[in-house]
Amino acid sequence: MKITINMDDDLLDSVMSITGATTKTEAIHIALRDIVRRAKLLNVLKEGLGLSSEELRSAFDPASDPMRLRVGEGITPYQVTNRPERDS
Repeated sequence: MKITINMDDDLLDSVMSITGATTKTEAIHIALRDIVRRAKLLNVLKEGLGLSSEELRSAFDPASDPMRLRVGEGITPYQVTNRPERDS
């Protein structure tokens, strides 16, 4: 869909810099996908998966890395993927 919008140039430049987007369209798509991803995550968190807090705590392996949990998404170009290694 093609639309004309008034855009804050500084904000769009910031999004492009942060995400590595090479076009304005790509930056807007990334931003919109992130809003949808966050809304899905909030809905999952609000629903609580029907588990008590203790059940939810025990549903995850204590050795798992919560930073690697994703809700139906791949890694986006602006997400940190070079975290320091942990001591085993």
